[in-house]
Amino acid sequence: MHLVMLQHPGRRGAGILLGEDVLDLAASADLIPEARLVAQSVRSILEAGDGALSVLRRIVDDVANRPSLSEQLRAAGALVARASVSLLAPIPDPAIVLACGLNYHAHLAEMNTPVPPTPTGFTKSVGSIIGSGSPIRPPRDHADMVDWEGEFCAVIGRPCHGVSEAEALDHVGGYTLINDVSARDWVAPIFSATGIMGPILAWEHNVLGKQYPTFCPMGPALVTKNEIPDPERVQLTTRLNGEIMQSANTDDLVFGVARVIAYFSQFYSFRPGDVISTGSPAGVGYGRTPKLFMRAGDVIEVQADGVGILRNPIAAA
Repeated sequence: MHLVMLQHPGRRGAGILLGEDVLDLAASADLIPEARLVAQSVRSILEAGDGALSVLRRIVDDVANRPSLSEQLRAAGALVARASVSLLAPIPDPAIVLACGLNYHAHLAEMNTPVPPTPTGFTKSVGSIIGSGSPIRPPRDHADMVDWEGEFCAVIGRPCHGVSEAEALDHVGGYTLINDVSARDWVAPIFSATGIMGPILAWEHNVLGKQYPTFCPMGPALVTKNEIPDPERVQLTTRLNGEIMQSANTDDLVFGVARVIAYFSQFYSFRPGDVISTGSPAGVGYGRTPKLFMRAGDVIEVQADGVGILRNPIAAA
């Protein structure tokens, strides 16, 4: 299933993508009483566990097998064209977005960076999350080097702390995408900094350049894990104004999805709805010759097999 968060005037709620349509769970409750049993956000659906997902699967089957029900849902405004609704990020309020860095072999090569001995990561500000379709707004003082990083993400479905690599995927509820948008003003100092504090401060500023409002587009949906049986065989593509910038498969990961989750679970207590990104592949703007960055009026798209397309316009600073 493809679970989404719908934005309505004055309210928001969970929905399910059904082809070119979206089923609004709250609006369908009068016609599908089981919908009342399901929590009304994607995060709380994950918190409710397998029972809630089973209810949703029965609802999907019912709508697919009963044309008369679909007609009634359309008449009630509960089954609407996807193009007619606004989508929030599927998890607009995770407790944490943990982004793994330095994790694709080809990306390390383009950035002239050695392979790390263990997974590396940093957190993205939850306040920077936006949904597909919402504009990315470059910061006024640092608008000239805004870069893209399309990333495949695991979303935690069960509490997870201190798990082994063999157990890690059992704690995944589904998958989504983020664009780890980055102001690159502070990348060059990382390679020229000297002493002890110099590199530390340079890296900190590089991470701060990823925290601006709107710098974490997420979506378009959370895809339940049964639809992606092998997260380390997923094709990922990023396009700028229709031109391919990144094209990679997660089989190029230095540390696979299960390894990343297991490693960081030694330190973090992950909860349902937490988002763990697996890093950016090669093809970022900073790694190109000449360098290329996003400008007002551009459109950036991140796409993964089985997940969909995360599409965001670039607004003026």
